[in-house]
Amino acid sequence: MLQTELTASPLWKNEQDWTNLAVQAAKAAISASSHADLLDRNFAIEVSVKLADDSEVHSLNKAYRGKDKPTNVLSFPQIQPDLLETLANTDDGEALLGDIILAYETCRDEASAKNISFSHHVSHLIVHGSLHLLGYDHENEIDAGLMENCEINALATLGIANPYAEQV
Repeated sequence: MLQTELTASPLWKNEQDWTNLAVQAAKAAISASSHADLLDRNFAIEVSVKLADDSEVHSLNKAYRGKDKPTNVLSFPQIQPDLLETLANTDDGEALLGDIILAYETCRDEASAKNISFSHHVSHLIVHGSLHLLGYDHENEIDAGLMENCEINALATLGIANPYAEQV
């Protein structure tokens, strides 16, 4: 079972059901990953999503990654990837995979520049962030290809086109 906790800054207007979008995107990512069985465990898997602004993400990016600029999404895993397979139960019945934080202005500007819907771009970034929580990365070509394939498959289940199609 998947639980998604969402908090949003006022910039993220109520024009979209962000909570449902986050739940669907995180679930799609987990289902498309090699850790899909986490959804069938006898405890809840939790993903925390914060919809923030560029200023907050800039501060976090500088503090944790040494990059003095905002970015679209940050992920902070709470479980080491090599321990995901061994999760059997928890004391309180849930396991926090980690936190995903998105920067409103950067996400909005990227969606506009790519001429795609804002909600589809946010879904993609939550899928991307969820995969990072599961240990996926894109530091080298092989890992990037594996992660992109998971993203493409997850987004397809949400009815969202391949975001990498132009790069092929």
